[in-house]
This record gives sequence, C-alpha cells and structure tokens, in this order.
Amino acid sequence: MISAILVMLVFTSILIFFIGRYLKHLGFEVCYVRNFTDVDDKIIARAKELGEDPISLSRRYCEEFCQDMVTLNCLPPTVEPKVSEHMPQIIDMIEKILNNGYAYDVDGDIYFNVEKFPEYGKLSNRGLEDNRAGERVAVDSRKKNPADFALWKSAKPGEPFWESPWGPGRPGWHIECSAMSSTYLGYTFDIHGGGIDLVFPHHENEIAQSCAACNKSDISVWMHNGFVTIDSVKMSKSLGNFFTIRQVVDVYHPLALRYFLMSAHYRSPMNYSNIHLESASDRIFYIYETLHECESFLNQHDQTVRRDSVPQDTLNIIDNFYDVFLTSMSDDLHTPVVLAGLSDPLKSINDLLHTRKGKKQQFRIESLAALKKSIGDVLTVVGLMPSSYYEVLQQLKKKALKRANLTEDQILQKIEERAAARIQKEYAKSDAVRKDLAVLGIALMDSPNGTTWRPTIPLALQEQQIDAR
Repeated sequence: MISAILVMLVFTSILIFFIGRYLKHLGFEVCYVRNFTDVDDKIIARAKELGEDPISLSRRYCEEFCQDMVTLNCLPPTVEPKVSEHMPQIIDMIEKILNNGYAYDVDGDIYFNVEKFPEYGKLSNRGLEDNRAGERVAVDSRKKNPADFALWKSAKPGEPFWESPWGPGRPGWHIECSAMSSTYLGYTFDIHGGGIDLVFPHHENEIAQSCAACNKSDISVWMHNGFVTIDSVKMSKSLGNFFTIRQVVDVYHPLALRYFLMSAHYRSPMNYSNIHLESASDRIFYIYETLHECESFLNQHDQTVRRDSVPQDTLNIIDNFYDVFLTSMSDDLHTPVVLAGLSDPLKSINDLLHTRKGKKQQFRIESLAALKKSIGDVLTVVGLMPSSYYEVLQQLKKKALKRANLTEDQILQKIEERAAARIQKEYAKSDAVRKDLAVLGIALMDSPNGTTWRPTIPLALQEQQIDAR
C-alpha cells in the first residue's frame, strides 16, 4: 500500500505502459524518473563497430526510444537523466561509499566489497556462495570476492573518460542508476521497476551501494516484469530472435501492440506471435467500432445524462465494470482482467444499438451515453483511448491491407465480383471470394445497406486458435 501523496518511482520496463497513469488516476502526484545508461561497455563496443562517438550513438538511441514510447502512447517521465550528464553525482556517491568502508581502490578501479554488506542478496534471495561475478563485466582476479562489482573503471585507450579523485575513468553499470535515482528521488522512494533479469545482479547491487552511501536508503516496492519470448525463448539481440517496436508497428497499429502487451500480467512471460498480435488487433477494432457506432448514434440525439435516469440494470453493469477495473488494477496491476471486463459494457452497447429488444428499451440514449463514458474513462487510464474512433478504425484497416498485400480498390472489386456471382446464383464462386479474402485477414460483412469489409484474424490463424483450445 502506497500511503504518500507523492509517488516517487523509477522505471525502465514494460510497467511504464500503465502504472503511472493508474497512480495519477488514484489521485497521487507522481514523480517518474526514467534514466538512460548512455555510457557502458556494450555502447562503447557498438560505437567502435560503427565508427561513431559513443555519446552521439547513445543520444540517437535515446531519441529513438523516446519516439517509440510516444508511438505506444506512454506518458513522458518527470525527468530523464543520462549518465554522461551526472558524473559529479556519481563520483560523489562513490566517495561516500569509500568513506563508509564499503569499497576499495585497485590501481584506479573502485570495487564494492560485497562481504562488507551482510544483507547482500536479500532481493534475489541469494547467498554469497551462489553469486557470480555479475553481468556486463569481466572477471577480475584483483577483486577480493568474485561478486565484488565495479563502481569506477580506470580509463582505457580509445574509450570515453571523465576525471575523478582516482584518475580518469568512467562509472560502472550499477552505480549510475543509484546516483541518478537518489539525485531526483532521494535515497528513499516508493517504487523501482525493471525486467526480471535485473533482479540479480543489477538491482541487488543498487540496494547494496545505495545503503552503503546512506544507511537510510529504502525502496518500498520492487516490481519486475517477465520476458518477452518467441516460441517460449527469451527475445534478445544475442539470439537474433527479436523485433523492434518500429518493425511491429509498421504492420500493426501501435494501440494493438499496446493491447497485446497488456493482455498478460506484467510478471508473466509474454509470448510474441502473429496470432497474438492479430487477436489484439481484432479486439481493439471491435472495441473502437462499437464505440464509434455508439458515438455516431448519440451525436444525433440529446446526450444529457442524469444518473437517476439510467436504468438500474445498466448502472449495475457500469458499477461492476468499474469495480473489476479498480480491484484488478489495485491487485498488482492485473490488466488482463481489466481488458476482459470490457466485454459486458460493450455487449450492452451493441444490444442497445442493434437488437430489437435493445432498441425498445426505456432510457436507451441515457444508457448508451453512460456506458460509452464508463468505457472511455477506463481506456483513458490504461492508455488505450484514441483521439478519434473513426480515425483509428481507418488506420487499423490500412494496417490490415498492408498485411494482406491488398489495396482497398482490390477489395471493392472482389465485393463486386461476389455480388455479381450471387445475382447469377453462383454461390460456390461467391463463397470462394469470401474465403479467399478471409485467408488474408479480410472479413466481408453483409447488411441491408450492402457489403462492407473489416479486418479479421486470417483464417489459418483462426484455425490455429481452435486447434490450441
């Protein structure tokens, strides 16, 4: 339970998609720090490969990341510090750790002495005998314990460096995060997040060095998200089995990707596949199509809504929907339950718009307006609210055309061919046109006003879904 009105948190993970929005919805003032490691071994190695300055390379990557976050409708952080801009704060923290007796100097390299910190391993539940020499660093025989980790690395030829009391060099990976978070949040703050792979050694080392610098250091809640996998194998650059956000949103709408990432609990592995993205895309099309139809209908009628004029059965649906939303989000951010909870109010809207019974319901307009508002409120909090239902539907259709390698004119031509076949009672040909399009993820929708089309899950993937069940 977070009791402070000001929620101070640091995140670099999938959790940034919704936790800040939800905390603000609950009335908290959120100070959100998203830091960038723009100086480390991998960046330096990559810059050498490209013949580029490491800081310039990092700046480009940071800018691209920020643009990706905007594309996925993530809220911007309160502050976004970079390592290269916080050397004085990093050096100051290392000096405190040294003065407090938790670190030692070896020829200009400063190491944290894990044996001096008895609580080392408390986050990961590891004993010192279980620890390895950490990631992103090479084993160094000069260390007192293999688990000791670098706070400062002496300069090497051809690498960027900064002056320090121990000579020219650069910070180790772990210290920079502690220094930047303490600069903007203090040594005590509410929430720290990241991927499950960061629990050890990174976050374990953050705890040790922060406590070594200030014995009052404390983080109330640690939150770690599961891996994104492909065929149950962790997605990673080293394995070559990864997709960039830009590659995915080239063919799927960003809100479909956002929905997909929220469709599993954040701590669970997220298995990336075409069927999951197609399902997410199909689902949000249904959501926005329902809301667009409702909006269009209400625009033709007086939308003034008084709660005492909304039927009790509609109020029950709305109250239950809000209750599921608040209960699920407050219970460790169970976003899949929230997304599933959209079904009842959406079904009620469709019943009121399209069924004979719904069209006859008393206070129909009031019910539709109240249902639409309740869904919009929740979509806004979880970051799935588009600026325009109509526009996002058109964008989803364009993405579907790209995946199907079709143009809208080609689909309209197929619709005409099918209509001609039906007039001639060539039903096998008519069915074949429909099926050929369904294979490509295009569904034909017949109505008294004619035939239209919408994106759908490609037929082969639909059959995979059935087989999986």
